[in-house]
Amino acid sequence: MGFLMTFAELGLTAPLLQTLAERGYTTPTPIQEQAIPVILQGRDLIAAAETGTGKTAAFALPLLQILAQGEPAPVAATQLRALVLVPTRELAEQVLASLQTYGTGLNLSSYAAYGGVSLNPQQSRLAQGVDVLVATPGRLVDLFTKGAVRFRELRLLVLDEADRMLDLGFAEDLSILFSAFPRQRQTLLFSATFPDAVRGLTRSRLRDPRSVEAGPRNAAARSIEQVLIPVNKARKRELLLELYQRRGWQQLLVFAKTKKGCDELAAALAAAGIAADCIHGDRPQTARSKALAAFKAGEVKVLVATDIAARGLDIGGLPQVVNFDLPLQAEDYIHRVGRTGRAGQPGQAISLVCAEESGELRAIEALLRTSLTRIEEAGFQPIPPLPSHISGAPANNGSGYPARSGRTGNGQRKPPGHWEGLDDFPDDTLRHPGRRRQRKK
Repeated sequence: MGFLMTFAELGLTAPLLQTLAERGYTTPTPIQEQAIPVILQGRDLIAAAETGTGKTAAFALPLLQILAQGEPAPVAATQLRALVLVPTRELAEQVLASLQTYGTGLNLSSYAAYGGVSLNPQQSRLAQGVDVLVATPGRLVDLFTKGAVRFRELRLLVLDEADRMLDLGFAEDLSILFSAFPRQRQTLLFSATFPDAVRGLTRSRLRDPRSVEAGPRNAAARSIEQVLIPVNKARKRELLLELYQRRGWQQLLVFAKTKKGCDELAAALAAAGIAADCIHGDRPQTARSKALAAFKAGEVKVLVATDIAARGLDIGGLPQVVNFDLPLQAEDYIHRVGRTGRAGQPGQAISLVCAEESGELRAIEALLRTSLTRIEEAGFQPIPPLPSHISGAPANNGSGYPARSGRTGNGQRKPPGHWEGLDDFPDDTLRHPGRRRQRKK
């Protein structure tokens, strides 16, 4: 039996150790063991780990310790000392909850700001200053351009789900923000997936960063059983209902490609007598929060979601995830299936795949470097059958992203024409924030 390290040996202080002990956390996960000492040393960091392996605690614990050291002066009005940028509202709330849990007993304030809700309460709260802010980029830009938040005191910056944060849909918002951040800061990037193209971008923006990986790169947790069921596109809904009823599923997270598809599938499940709801970018935040709470409480049996739920949903003991549609980006498959099998618990990820999705399947299997196990369901075999092996060059050419417009021929991202490095984005955009492109939801 190997030697097990303790949290105390990582250099965490007594208040944090007490909080961890009270919650039954005694042994750090591999990503925590590797990342926490590096962060406490003040180093920039690029960290990759499988979903459900404690990435949030890996940056939250040392961040809180650094901020709590000594007797720091109260944070000034509109200022913040640490910032965690996240891609979705749900992840913002989850990270905030973790910070508040781990920070019990520390005299530190934390807050979350994201779109989909009124701007005014967020402006009022940030006017008082906050030690740690968790935010989505678009809402933070809005708050910054209105003068509700400033970054002069920013010491620590975390990009959680960094691969998505650096995707082109967020590039302009991030450029605006990075142009306002102080250059002397500690920057941490965390994600389960880091395509080579993203690693190239991140390394050029960090100061001599350490890079750590816990487990294989771009891989789902080993505790997740991943299977593929071939089916004709027109019969996916029928197959999902059949599987749900025959297998006696009680709690099921289903991923669909579009907002309309979510609405239609949730309605079909409800019509079949199954308590179902959905979350996607067009639903008000109150409705999304209510649906998620009902799902966690067991009142909603099936939650249908777009990829906004692929990152940030931490549902203890979730037994199954179903990909009703395969994601357009291969990395999102890893994040989707990572909603189950968390903290080493067993889980199952089932993908319903039709012939029209062979390109997406090719990209996923290229990223995973393995073929998904195929299981035939009697009476639902597609005609013509889905090939047992998807032949041809990987759709993502090894980068982890399907080839599509806006990317170079070798699958790597093509930076926007105005890109001059995150710290050197033209100040003209700050004076004219309305010139930003429409952000992704």
